[in-house]
Amino acid sequence: MKLVVIGGGSWGTALSKILGEKEIKTSILVRRTAIYEAINKEKENPFYLPGIKLPKKVKAELDPENAFKNCEAVIWAIPSFALREVLKKYKKYVEKISYHISGIKGFDLETEKTPFSILKEELPKNCKIFVLGGPSFAKEVASGLPTAVVLAGESDEETKRMQELLAISYFRVYRSNDPIGVEIGGALKNIIAIASGISDGLELGLNARASLITRGLIEIIRLGKILGGDIHTFYGLAGVGDLVLTCTGALSRNYQVGYRLGKGEKLENILSELRQVAEGVKTTKVVKKLAKKFNLELPICEEVYKVLYEGENPQSSLKRLLSRKLKKEFQN
Repeated sequence: MKLVVIGGGSWGTALSKILGEKEIKTSILVRRTAIYEAINKEKENPFYLPGIKLPKKVKAELDPENAFKNCEAVIWAIPSFALREVLKKYKKYVEKISYHISGIKGFDLETEKTPFSILKEELPKNCKIFVLGGPSFAKEVASGLPTAVVLAGESDEETKRMQELLAISYFRVYRSNDPIGVEIGGALKNIIAIASGISDGLELGLNARASLITRGLIEIIRLGKILGGDIHTFYGLAGVGDLVLTCTGALSRNYQVGYRLGKGEKLENILSELRQVAEGVKTTKVVKKLAKKFNLELPICEEVYKVLYEGENPQSSLKRLLSRKLKKEFQN
């Protein structure tokens, strides 16, 4: 079997390493010649996962025709905002491939749709599409540290096949039939992680962080149910699991953005220094629109939007959150 991973960032490289260790021929389709040469000559991606050696079965490709030749499955590991453009660019190749796994966590900025929905719309009906989510920092996965994730698809039989394809001793894969719910959890947790980082940057303490994570989960559930997700998904790996990791782990880019904002740095300076995309920054724009569209109360997401896009002082946002009307913890 041969797979193509679209995207030579940390996540795409980590997943490729797993496949290579399973003796599966894997091509990473990249854009940069420097990454292409480093992977093929040094068996390492020094730009995103320095020090991690890749198996012999993994190689990089610049030419899509070479990459997709005899390919049986595709893993999408690119930023959400790039999906439509990349899909259009490679459509004549990928529409012939039956299995597609999305490792993307975010929304399309223009249509507010999830990657799963976009792939369903753009690819032939006979294509099987899956969503991979859960608490999984790429660096730890690539280092072989124990990780549990969830793979969601519409057919349990086909999902089980892909589950077995991805699983390895240190990378445990559960399966689900709720791809939309897995995507919503993976996208919205990034916004809450920015809030968590802001809280820690302001040195508000562990109580405050725990409260933000818990109330953030409520906001994920509110929007997730409206968009068609199963509430049980949000209590699992793609919900609570990914949320806790991203809100507490220093490896989280979204948490780091929030932390530095809490310390008084400017957003444009923070983003210019990041080597990879912090999906939560763009996702916040989409969630703002969705909250208005469905008349949803998402106060944490709202305050993160104000800090990111309206120049609001984090301290002022905190005061607004704390001064909201007192109410029951769970509303009908």
